[in-house]
Amino acid sequence: MSIKNYFPGAEIQLFDAGGGLTRKVAAYNDNLMCVEAHFEKGTVAALHSHPHEQITYVISGRFEFVVGDETYIVSAGDSLYKQPNIVHGATCLEAGTLLDLFTPHREDFL
Repeated sequence: MSIKNYFPGAEIQLFDAGGGLTRKVAAYNDNLMCVEAHFEKGTVAALHSHPHEQITYVISGRFEFVVGDETYIVSAGDSLYKQPNIVHGATCLEAGTLLDLFTPHREDFL
C-alpha cells in the first residue's frame, strides 16, 4: 500500500453497516486505522473478536461494553482497550459516536 498522509473528511464516505450503525474510515495505513462509528440508541454491536488490537474512545453518547468477562458503562471521554482475539461487543444506551483505532488496519473495513 502506498502511504497517504491526508484524508479530507468531506471526501470520506459514510458506510451503513446496518442495524443503526454507520461508520467512516478515516486515516489509515498498513499498521494503523482510525474509524468513526455512529450509533443510534439501541444499536447492538454483537459479541465478536478479531486479531487486531483496538482502542475505542467515546466522543459522545452512552454505551454498555462487554470486554472479555467484564462489563463497562461508558460515556464521553472514556476509552477502552481490546487486546487481539478478546471477545467484545457493545449496546448503545444513548445515541453517540465512537472513535476506534485498530492495529493493524482492518482490511474488511476498506
